[in-house]
Amino acid sequence: MPAAAPLRATARRRRLRWANLPDEELLDVRLCDLHLSLAGSAIAPYLARLRRELRARGVAVWPDFWIATDWFSPDDVAGVAIPFYVVHPRLRRLERAQMGEVEGGTPATCMKLLRHEVGHAVDHAYRLHERDDWRMTFGRYSQPYRWSYSARPFSKRYVQHLDRWYAQSHPAEDFAETFAVWLTPKSAWRKRYDGWPAREKLEYVDWVMGELAGKPPRPRRRERPDEIGGLKTTLRAYYAQKSARYRRDRGRFFDRALLRLFAKREHGARGMPADRFLRRVRPRILRAVARWTGHYQYTVESVLDELIERADTLDLVLDGDADDAAIDAAILLTMQTRDYVHRGYHRLLR
Repeated sequence: MPAAAPLRATARRRRLRWANLPDEELLDVRLCDLHLSLAGSAIAPYLARLRRELRARGVAVWPDFWIATDWFSPDDVAGVAIPFYVVHPRLRRLERAQMGEVEGGTPATCMKLLRHEVGHAVDHAYRLHERDDWRMTFGRYSQPYRWSYSARPFSKRYVQHLDRWYAQSHPAEDFAETFAVWLTPKSAWRKRYDGWPAREKLEYVDWVMGELAGKPPRPRRRERPDEIGGLKTTLRAYYAQKSARYRRDRGRFFDRALLRLFAKREHGARGMPADRFLRRVRPRILRAVARWTGHYQYTVESVLDELIERADTLDLVLDGDADDAAIDAAILLTMQTRDYVHRGYHRLLR
């Protein structure tokens, strides 16, 4: 019997030999062959911390957690999917190399995302969004999701938790964000949101969770969509699909921004092609934006390359002062880089 633990450890090391592979070889490993487990993983301490936070607040729900391809909580499931790339340091490095950033890759952002997704899981566990008082506070859960939304940065009707004023995107997200702020230790939300309409939402969450303290939730569906143990696609194919999807969705998102700065040639506008102009000012604005945002220059370059590609595809031209346009282009690149990093351009967290 004493030898069982060493044998299990040896077997695990054998399964995780991919951790020492270079990127090109690691990309050919199938998701199901990663043999990942949340127990003892890089994210395990954050889950333990989350459990302590929920217990301290009297929340009787402990969601089902599983490893998937993204962060989400499926409708009617009291569970949370955690992306595989935050579970192991080697996979975090691969994600950064492939996508430029790691969503939830730092302790602070990981805890923010966990609290947010647990907010969804608690809602699903108790079917809170079916309550009249929930709808009066947050709105209609059945409201359609949109692939993008226009945020009001200075609105005091919403809490500020995840980036891009995420609570404004949908009533379900408003609740999840409000729950996350309420759950966060030492958030001092009563003082922080004093005088804000958003405080009423926090007071509602505090009241309803007090009402439910210690009460077990209703039985819910126990499903684990996209669990990687059943996914036979390779990491190479996964990242090819992910990059293609992001590029397609960002293209639509970038178009609106570019059309504010440049004009369409087909509408009679004359001037330097917008893609040529962006290449001309590229060195200057790259340095500035990387310094302003604090993001890797590789990430900023990726966004600028796509802006240039879209400007060429749309056949846009510079129809104004070049110096003013260079400043506007730097501002545009800053905004798009932040959106790129925080994933606001392609989906809504669920």
